[in-house]
Amino acid sequence: MIPFKSLKGLTTCRQGSERNSEEESLLPALRDFQSLKTRLEVVRSLTTAAALYTIKQRLDEKDLSIIKVILPALRKDLMKVYIDHLFTAVYQFEFEDLQVPWDCENLQKAEPQSEGQVLPVQDVALIQSEIQTYLESLPSLKGGLTILRSSLIPDDIFLHGFSTRTGGISYIPTLSSCNLFSSSKRRDPQVVVKENLRRLANAAGFNPETFHRVKTDHANAVYIMGKTEPDSYDGIVTNQKGVTIAAPGADCIPVLFADPVRKACGAAHSGWKGTLLGVSMATVNAMVSEYGCNVKDIRVVLGPSVGPCCYNLPHESAKEFHRIDPKCVRQFDSACPYIDIRRATRILLESGGILPENIQDDSITDQSQNTTLCTACHPDKFYSHFRDGPNFGTQIGFISIKD
Repeated sequence: MIPFKSLKGLTTCRQGSERNSEEESLLPALRDFQSLKTRLEVVRSLTTAAALYTIKQRLDEKDLSIIKVILPALRKDLMKVYIDHLFTAVYQFEFEDLQVPWDCENLQKAEPQSEGQVLPVQDVALIQSEIQTYLESLPSLKGGLTILRSSLIPDDIFLHGFSTRTGGISYIPTLSSCNLFSSSKRRDPQVVVKENLRRLANAAGFNPETFHRVKTDHANAVYIMGKTEPDSYDGIVTNQKGVTIAAPGADCIPVLFADPVRKACGAAHSGWKGTLLGVSMATVNAMVSEYGCNVKDIRVVLGPSVGPCCYNLPHESAKEFHRIDPKCVRQFDSACPYIDIRRATRILLESGGILPENIQDDSITDQSQNTTLCTACHPDKFYSHFRDGPNFGTQIGFISIKD
């Protein structure tokens, strides 16, 4: 792929005559780019963060990920800080020096540090603040922020909910708009996810600075908050007030646990592998052993997840669900039977001692109270890996004990 040539290194935060003067002084250095005139798009914004975010949008619209940045050498380190915050490892950057005439006095005055010099901590902090301020100013996409809640979890003791895909700032179609997970394989940078989480926290009423999400491994390890944190885990429990714990989902089930008697709670990420490994009961058992919970007091709510209407697995994997209960599998004799991971989760929870009436899933009578909607069937409400492919977004289930 031919690198996309961008003059974003020339975008400045200056206004009025100072900005015009600098641009005029750079004109001699830009003569080599006359051949690009018909393909050149000039982006002007009040801040560098705003300009780069706009350029990122243009790149994403064209599905470009290899970018050549041409700018004065003395600005390279500054630009790299912005790029590290606003882009992910999906993008590959190549830098080329823009040769600037020695008589560009305005540019020389604007570049106090030497090339390769680490920026002072305070300068990095200013850039981070500029980016955060800009992202906070952006309008919400796809409508207002919506949170699903269950009446099974008492709201006088717990704060909880399941996020949906509306009300955030993520603009890439499969991530729009309240994506809550960033990785090296996706185009949403951590700063965008952090802003989405801030908006969700404001709407829900929790503190994003005391927010802990499971580190998924599609297994059954459980982290007891306050103890040594494992490298990866799909369940988390706490009895600390004011701490919000969460599990992600984009087809996998975000499962919330609440004991109103012992005032303890948990969250688990249960995909098909985690379901078979018993991650939900592992979370229950951690609450029992660590906080003295009675299994009959624990309430469990299953969040939005892929339903048996849409989700299928190879026959060998389906056999494991068939052993739990034949009703967990549809079209069992086919090469890829359809799987009901929610039903399997309920059966395993009931087998472990959770009362049937203390489990809420898609079997709830009043469908207006259903929090276990199919993610694949509702593209307007939820993200779905099964439906959207590898660049999918993520919603979460969250819970905390009120102060």
